[in-house]
Amino acid sequence: MGISDDAVEIRARGWRTLAALHGIIEAELERALGASVGLSVVEYTVLDALSRQDGWHMRMQQLARATALSPSATTRLVTRLEDRGLLTRILCADDRRGIYTELTPAGQELFERAHPIHDEALERTLGDAVEQPELAPVVHALQGAVVDA
Repeated sequence: MGISDDAVEIRARGWRTLAALHGIIEAELERALGASVGLSVVEYTVLDALSRQDGWHMRMQQLARATALSPSATTRLVTRLEDRGLLTRILCADDRRGIYTELTPAGQELFERAHPIHDEALERTLGDAVEQPELAPVVHALQGAVVDA
């Protein structure tokens, strides 16, 4: 194995570690949010993204980027959340093809209940992960990135 092969393996190992940490975090968030407020992680992500709009709305394509979903998956997700009364769609007044999405009062209320549950589960999971030697460097890197931001 040459030097460049070693570098590739180091990057691949880092990627696998990051993916493992992500999986652990996502599983715990799914459990905590589902049990407490009946939301999945991706549903929470939508509510979170919309809550950051300060009473404004987002285009569906922006929401798709924020949730890392395809446009069609985003549309299905928005429809489910709309059916639950958590958000609403608004046609763009000057571009009939444009559709915006925003939180309803019920969606904002659910997000406000879910937010501390999400944060506590994330903090607890990262605290557990930092105790695992193979995950600790990634956790420390993430914590450093938050401090630097």
